[in-house]
Amino acid sequence: MTEEGGRDPGEDAVSEVLSALADPTRRRILDALAAHGGRATATVLALQLPVSRQAIVKHLGVLTRAGLVVGHREGREARYTVLPSPLTSTARWMDRVASDWDSRLSAIKNLAESDHD
Repeated sequence: MTEEGGRDPGEDAVSEVLSALADPTRRRILDALAAHGGRATATVLALQLPVSRQAIVKHLGVLTRAGLVVGHREGREARYTVLPSPLTSTARWMDRVASDWDSRLSAIKNLAESDHD
């Protein structure tokens, strides 16, 4: 939460990334982009995946809104590039959440063990 009581923009970005990555086809698209050095067209991606080019374009739109890829026009097609920063931010958030839970579980364990003595 922000000081004004609204949502933290960083939380919104993490939510967008997690929502985009919830779909296995979008994860495969990111993997395929990575296999092409982080850049490829929807046509190239459609040749590698069991999904139509039109479906690839729709999935790339979701990945673009989540900030995970960006498209640049090159002639008649757009070439999409992976943007790693949102993944890094999401991984940091996940690490913080895991650390918080580790601390809580450790405190519960210590409490349970002290009641046993």
